[in-house]
Amino acid sequence: MKVSIINKRGNLIVLTLFLMALSVIPSMKAQTHYSSNVAIGVKGGMDVSQVFFNPSVRQSLKLGMTGGVMVRYVEENHFGLIAELNFVQRGWKENFEGAPYKYQRTLNYLELPVMAHIFFGRRGRFFFNAGPQVGLFLGDKVDADFNPKDMATLPDFPIRNRTNTQMLLDVSQKFDYGISAGLGGEFNLNKRNSLNIEARFYYGLGNIFPSKRADTFSASNQMTVSATIGYWFRIK
Repeated sequence: MKVSIINKRGNLIVLTLFLMALSVIPSMKAQTHYSSNVAIGVKGGMDVSQVFFNPSVRQSLKLGMTGGVMVRYVEENHFGLIAELNFVQRGWKENFEGAPYKYQRTLNYLELPVMAHIFFGRRGRFFFNAGPQVGLFLGDKVDADFNPKDMATLPDFPIRNRTNTQMLLDVSQKFDYGISAGLGGEFNLNKRNSLNIEARFYYGLGNIFPSKRADTFSASNQMTVSATIGYWFRIK
């Protein structure tokens, strides 16, 4: 039931963002002609992530890296489209609440967001990006100072009153999908070059672990907040 509610919320957010983008278009058509342009760029930065588990897992924020290439097409004043191809590190970090153990898992993805780009300003721009995103799981890496298979034999390991199964499971869903939304600013260096900064939130609608009734987790959705710096070069 909870997974169904989460998916319905995700679908509602996607619909809301789509309607917001559509609402901008009529006002743009009433404005004077705007010269379209195409730009390509690169970006890089850091992110913090967790996984929404049900039943819950005690976590702290996990730090990762992100970077990629971008292309932007602007046809109308205040509105355009952006597509990116990024490498991103997600995952989670266990919180053992004072016990002397460490475990975090890094999940590497190749992601493709396609977003509406709504902006205001000329020399400097304030912008809002939002849209769907898909990703391909490339692999993972565990950083731990113990063997999770031996946790039951470790002294003082907090095995009771917490969920530990996630440390023993392999990622079963190689295809990820969700929604992204970000806010930022762009600063023109000259007619063709500009820099931008952006803070973005991603919420995955798919589960990384099996979620059938007999499985441990009914939900294992990824959540990521990233901060990036980008460079744009206008080619048209």
